[in-house]
Amino acid sequence: MEKLKVLLVVGNLEMKRHLTGILSTDPDLDVVAEANNAYTARDKIIECDPDVMLLCHDLPRMSGITFLGKLMPQRSTATLVIAESRFEDDAYHAGARDFVACGDNCEILEHENICSRLKKAVGGEWLAAAKRAPVLNAAQMNRNSGGEGDGITSIIAIGASTGGTEAIATVVRGLRRDIPGIVMVQHMPEGYTQMYAHRLDNEGEVSVKEAVSGDVVKPGQILLAPGDKQMRIVRINGRYQVECKHGPRVTGHCPSVDALFESVARVAGKEAIGVLMTGMGSDGAKGLLAMKNAGARTIGQDEKTCIVYGMPKVAYEIGAVKWQVPLDQIAQKIYYLLDKRQ
Repeated sequence: MEKLKVLLVVGNLEMKRHLTGILSTDPDLDVVAEANNAYTARDKIIECDPDVMLLCHDLPRMSGITFLGKLMPQRSTATLVIAESRFEDDAYHAGARDFVACGDNCEILEHENICSRLKKAVGGEWLAAAKRAPVLNAAQMNRNSGGEGDGITSIIAIGASTGGTEAIATVVRGLRRDIPGIVMVQHMPEGYTQMYAHRLDNEGEVSVKEAVSGDVVKPGQILLAPGDKQMRIVRINGRYQVECKHGPRVTGHCPSVDALFESVARVAGKEAIGVLMTGMGSDGAKGLLAMKNAGARTIGQDEKTCIVYGMPKVAYEIGAVKWQVPLDQIAQKIYYLLDKRQ
């Protein structure tokens, strides 16, 4: 079996010494390149084509997590991020597959199973997927990777909260088996999402299940975020999959619509449609704006048909909603956008 090719990106000399020592203990790992800043790391990815990147956030010129966020839309590289615990959510938003909390005490890394976690981050399918797209050049790294223009929809993301259980059921009843794959967050506690998925599965033609990590997003199916985990999407071997992980609340929620929508914006861009429905607060508004800025088409439920006009209102006020639509017309609007490729 070939060794796993590792790119080590670390700016701190003491941290580098600890990590190099840890990686050298595993015969399955081969550190093919090292970099002490994001720009060198970019060049090493082109030169060495690593299977996995061990990335420290504390880098000169450009932070590790910022670099990862710019890299992932262009080349999905399996990455384990090391940073202070307060950066964990930022790391996952940027596309990290795993995160190790470490501050000034580098010795804590000795107890974090770094080697096995790198292997797990790569996974069985990732070795082929990691060799897909070219890396941005220096000029492109400073530009927004999202663009305008027509795109073929291959994923639909839906989010809701207060009043959403009935509202989502209304939309589901209007969907057919030919609908592109749907990923969805409805604010619910652990245990209730599984029961709700079973209920929705009997509402119409599409199938509905509570998502688990590794589920493929496929036509005619809705993947509902579990009530105690953040759900995000990744692209592996050209297909969208979901990752469901325990993690901190985002915009006050777990699962969070923002966490899902931001991953859709990052990974799917203009191939997506986003729908934000009734709910209290602002969860989903920033994520829907990120989707719109990445070229996705965005729908917000209108005030008249919302139980609580909170989340879609905030989204509309910040410019994230392109179309405001009554509840009973949302399914129809989705099909219209699919047909027109607007």
